This record gives sequence, structure tokens and C-alpha cells, in this order.
Amino acid sequence: MAFGRSSRRRRTVEPVTLKILVAGGFGVGKTTAVGAVSEIRPLRTEERLTEAGRPVDDLAGVEGKTTTTVAMDFGRITLREDLVLYLFGTPGQDRFWFLWDELAQGALGAVVLADTRRLEECFAAVDYFERRRIPFTVAVNCFEGAGRFPAGTVRAALDLDPEVPVLACDARDRSSVRDVLVQVVEHALDRAARPRRPVAT
Repeated sequence: MAFGRSSRRRRTVEPVTLKILVAGGFGVGKTTAVGAVSEIRPLRTEERLTEAGRPVDDLAGVEGKTTTTVAMDFGRITLREDLVLYLFGTPGQDRFWFLWDELAQGALGAVVLADTRRLEECFAAVDYFERRRIPFTVAVNCFEGAGRFPAGTVRAALDLDPEVPVLACDARDRSSVRDVLVQVVEHALDRAARPRRPVAT
């Protein structure tokens, strides 16, 4: 009998694995966020910015940026013994958006990182997830020198639905990014539990 209890105690829990996208415009901190929170060495597909790319890469506000993601970033974080998140960071430039549909397959939800100095950079990501009904959370990356605004102001500027969570974060800080990911999972599960609204025509 004691042997049976010991066996049950040693039995490993098979974790649920969920896919989360980390999206947003060029230079908003996606690669940094995935790297800060990943418990494995993150996979990165970064290439150096070149003179040839200057006509198509808008560096306004991110003049010091020297590399860009050309496919995806990938990381993993265990939130609980029974819950693991796989993180897929999307490329930010327009010319790589054809990859988003592949990356979004099977995603539970997404984080849209925003920079208040260049808020328009995340419009496309917001629109993408709204159109595809993928639950998302907007995380305002607190860059040094960037204005700090109440969540309601950011919500109004992005024309978000009232249910979309908006919170501040520091993409360099593991605990801050982890809090954002917890919010994404909770929001997505809450959305999944609600009756679906008909698509407007």
C-alpha cells in the first residue's frame, strides 16, 4: 500500500502546452521580451540591417537598431508544473507579414507590444488579431524617455474593444513579461468560455 502511494507521488504531470504570439511593429521589443522570459536559449532569426534596406525599414524612433527579425523568435516558459507556453515572436516589417498566417496557426492568443512614441507601429498587429478573432493583450513597453499614459488613453488611441487588456511592461524584465503572458492566457480562456458573437457583415 505504501508502495502505491509512493508511485502516485512520483508520477509526472503531463503539461498542457499553449502557443502564444508576441507581435507588434518594428523595434518595439519583441525579441527582447522573448529572450527575457524564455527558460531555454531562445531561437532568433536576426539579420543585420543594411544600406539596401533603408528605403523600406523606417528607423524613425529606433535609430540605434542594428538588427531585425526576418522569420521569428522562439522561446519557452513554464508557468506552472502543468502549463507550458511556447512563444513565437513575429517579424515586424511589412515585407515579412506573409509569415504571420503560418505563425498564427494554433495560437491561443497574442501579446501586441506597443511603444507610445510610435503607437501607429502596432495598428497592423491589432487589426490582424481582431480580424482573425485571436484574443490579444496590448503591452506598452516602457522605453526610457517615452511618455507614460493611462491604459484608457492607449485604449482610445488604438480604438480597442473594452474587453482587451492594456498594461504596462518592461520587455527586459522577466517577471514583467511573465505577468503579461499570464494576462494573455487568462484573457484567452475567458474569451473561449463566452458564447461567440456573430460576425458582422
